[in-house]
Amino acid sequence: MCGRYALSADPDELIEIFEVEQLHDDDGQSRPAGAVAPAPGWLAPHYNIAPTQTVPGIVQASSPGRPRSLVGMRWGLVPSWSKGPGAGPALINARLETATEKPSFRAAAAKRRCLLPADGYYEWYQPEPGAPSGGRAVKAIKQPYFIHPTDSSVMAMAGLFEFWRAPGGEWLVSCTILTCSAIDELGHLHDRMPVQVAPCNWPAWLDRELTDSRAALQLAHVPDAGEMSAYRVGAEVNKVAHDYPGLITAVDDPAGQPSDEPVGTPPAGAPPRGEPNAPTE
Repeated sequence: MCGRYALSADPDELIEIFEVEQLHDDDGQSRPAGAVAPAPGWLAPHYNIAPTQTVPGIVQASSPGRPRSLVGMRWGLVPSWSKGPGAGPALINARLETATEKPSFRAAAAKRRCLLPADGYYEWYQPEPGAPSGGRAVKAIKQPYFIHPTDSSVMAMAGLFEFWRAPGGEWLVSCTILTCSAIDELGHLHDRMPVQVAPCNWPAWLDRELTDSRAALQLAHVPDAGEMSAYRVGAEVNKVAHDYPGLITAVDDPAGQPSDEPVGTPPAGAPPRGEPNAPTE
């Protein structure tokens, strides 16, 4: 699952990497991506992105010529038929395996797919409780990890987006991150992980004329062993209000084990663990 992530790339980098032609301002107006103008606030680097915040998403516009656009989206998909952003659970993740079947995601999987760029994401590992003290087990402290592409490239997380219209007529664009079963190396941090889309599949993934959702979701890429790495980071990331580059800096554990050591292998038969996040469907 993915409940927090980081993105440090500036607007020019995102425009170049994803070949963006249009940029949507805070007021929803679009302009050429290369135009000289202040960047929207949601395009500033952020190191502790959390649900309900506005995040950058890459979409293919439905306008003539269908340019690739960079749009601000509320993280936590709000279905078009919903009563509003606070009416139900924050749908920050959608299971790749069932997205085509669920009412909240079915239409978006067919017509509204997006790319959500990230440097990496956070998960929390919870060790087994410590030895009893005074008749009670000592609660183990959750350790945050930053999980990122081994080659340090910008991740293109597979996303879905949706439009919701407020009673006053204003439009809200929202999104969710598709997830799959975690690869073995990361499974004991959490049993789910974000799905990615390889650059060669970006055009087809974003193509709004590709309405066969099952075929489209097959374009999503489950990382292979070795493609993703993880290291320990400080507990400051636990607070959503914290947002600065130091959050993704590696730290040693209390026992002094170097932070770049591989994530420890869990005991045989141990269940996957992870920080509880907002519901998926």
